[in-house]
This record gives sequence, C-alpha cells and structure tokens, in this order.
Amino acid sequence: HSCDTREFPMLRLLRTAASLEFMAALCLIAPATSAFPQAPATATAPPASARPPRPAPPTRDPNTPGYVSARELPDGAIPPADADGNFILGPTHNPAQDMTVQPEVPKGTVFEFTMSSADSKIYPGIARDPGTFGTSDPADPAKLIVTTSHPAPYTRHVAVYVPAQYVPGTAAPFIVGADGPDRALFTALDSLIAEHKVPVQVAISIGNGSGDAQGSERGLEYDTMSGRYAEFVENEVLPLVEAQAHVKLAHDPDARVTMGGSSGGSCALIMAWYHPEWYHRVLTYSGTYVNQQWPYNPQSPHGAWEFHEHLIPNSPSKPIRLWMEVGDRDLFNPNPLGDHMHDWVVANENMARVLAAKGYHYQFVFARNAGHVDRGVKQQTLPEALEYVWQGYTVKGAGQ
Repeated sequence: HSCDTREFPMLRLLRTAASLEFMAALCLIAPATSAFPQAPATATAPPASARPPRPAPPTRDPNTPGYVSARELPDGAIPPADADGNFILGPTHNPAQDMTVQPEVPKGTVFEFTMSSADSKIYPGIARDPGTFGTSDPADPAKLIVTTSHPAPYTRHVAVYVPAQYVPGTAAPFIVGADGPDRALFTALDSLIAEHKVPVQVAISIGNGSGDAQGSERGLEYDTMSGRYAEFVENEVLPLVEAQAHVKLAHDPDARVTMGGSSGGSCALIMAWYHPEWYHRVLTYSGTYVNQQWPYNPQSPHGAWEFHEHLIPNSPSKPIRLWMEVGDRDLFNPNPLGDHMHDWVVANENMARVLAAKGYHYQFVFARNAGHVDRGVKQQTLPEALEYVWQGYTVKGAGQ
C-alpha cells in the first residue's frame, strides 16, 4: 500500500516532489500499489524497461459529489490546531516557520542504531523477487496471489530524537514514526517544544524492513491488519530505544503518538486500533486505507479498506484522536483487477465520513496541488498537525 516506499532498506517518510510523482506512476497497479514493476496477468512481470509508463493520477475536486463537506481555506492558510473537521488547503504550500532550523532554539540530540532481522522473533524477514508482483485470484479479484515472496534478511535503521529539555529519569511522551529517519520531524519538534506548543517528547523514527507492498517485508509490517507491528515496536524496539538513548518512555497511551505516510500512515492507525491501550493519537499523510494486505486474512479480507468499510462504523468508538491528509493528485488505480479499492482520495474521504459519524476527534486536510505524501504539504502542515494531535494532553513531567 503504498507506493510511497521505495526499495531501500531505510526510507524517509518524505520524498522530493519529483520522486513522488515518479513513484506514483510506478504504483498505479491493481489490486495494490508497489515499487516493483508488474504486469497485469502473469505471475512474474517483465523488467521495468519493458513496461510503458502509466499516466499520472487524475486531479480530484474536493467538492466532488459524495466527498465530505469541507471548509475551503484561503490559499496558504492552514486549519486551526484546535479544530475538528474537514478542511481544504489551497494550491500554495510554503514551509511553516517551525520547519526551518532556528539558531536560537535548543537542539535535540539524535541517537542512531541498527536492528537485524536475525535478532527479531517477530519479523525474521521476507522479500519479493525484484521485477515480480502477483496475480489476482480468479475466484476473488480483491485477493492477490504472490508466489515470489520468500525468507530474506534485512537491517533496519532507527533514529531517536531526544529534546534538549528532557529531564533524565522522567517518563517522556513520545511519537513513533514509520519509514524513518524523519529529520523534518526532529526540526519541527525543536521549535514546537521550545514554544511550548507540544509536550517535551522523544521521537522514534523507525526504518522499515525493505521493499514495498504485497510480498515484501515493509508490506508485511505496515499493511497487516493486526497488532503485530505494534507488538514488535513495544517488545523489540522501545527497550532498545531506552537503552541506546538513555531515556524513559511513557506507558500512558495518551502520551503516545503514531505517525506515518502512505502504508506507514495506515500502519500508524493499525497500531492504535489494535492496541488502544498503547496509543491514543495518530497522524497520517496519504494513508493507505486501501486493499493492500498480504497474506490474505479472511477476518479482514479488504485490508485497511476495512477501516472505513466495516471496522470503524461497526465497532464501539475507541479513544483515538486522528489527524490525516490526502492530496488531490494522490494515488489512483484504475484497477484492472477489479477490486475498486485503490483510490487513496476516496479511501481518506471515506475515513473522514465514518470518523465523523462515530464522533471521533479528527482533522482531515484535503490538499490541492498535492501528490502522494507530498513534501510541500508536509512542510506546510506538520507543525499544526503535531499541535492538533497533542490537543487535550495533560503534561506529566518530562521537563515541562
């Protein structure tokens, strides 16, 4: 699910606008997007050079019938950090001041380490052969058959931001992000913490296990509808963070945020949904709330599309606060395999609708002139998004 991830072992949450558009072209495949080239009806795909480029995603109008009603903001404006609901950003995306390094602001320290698949009891590692993808199940066009995935080792990179204001020995609130390291997040936190707009917090930016979409390690981690990735973070990552960065992390779920873009975004919600005792706050860019899960699971047959199709509407409301964004040129799959569950805009619009119906605190931003996990939009909105997602938090130590 998300085509925003590339075939590198450690991926940044953001890409340049040019690379995003390029990946969007690669990712317009059915029934899931992938950084790997693919062919429509064979178990293996030809090399990328043999595949003609796909057209760019269409530009969607936020006022399309069936989309949620949203407040159109003046060009360049962002929503208030304390406002729930739906908002439309104009086409100009200038960086927020807090996304620029401020010389007078205290700088946090970044600790970095690597993790090997050989040391993981939860994710021993898989990979899909380069240049291959999968085929649709003749009996179910929403189900993908992948025959070229196999065990494979990986190494992931983890970067941990510890703010200058952290008081050693106190239990720090924290944000855990996918597809790390995310240096932009660290810059934003330097300023926001100094301005007392967010709690003093640790940021844990975790690289994925490589690849993308069905059959890959990244896809297995981020697209699986279960508590498995959150359990990996809790049991294998956080203890290393505390030891390597010399911090104590909060156990209060209200003091924990998950964050990500594309498949990393849907992963962020998956973490909180299946383990609300661990996470209450979620922040996503171009969340892959589409049918991207593999292996197939009959309990959630449509992957993260299930969030807005069944799970949120049919479940008691959970104590989750959510900030989410989608771009008008976000990923769109004409879906020759016929599952009709690969339009990122429709998926995020549906999310806004069901969250509102269930009374969740959420803020949904539809960005004009924006692609998938759009760098300009993140530079414009991340400080406000962080302020929103932390609304209502009662500071409990950690330097404030």
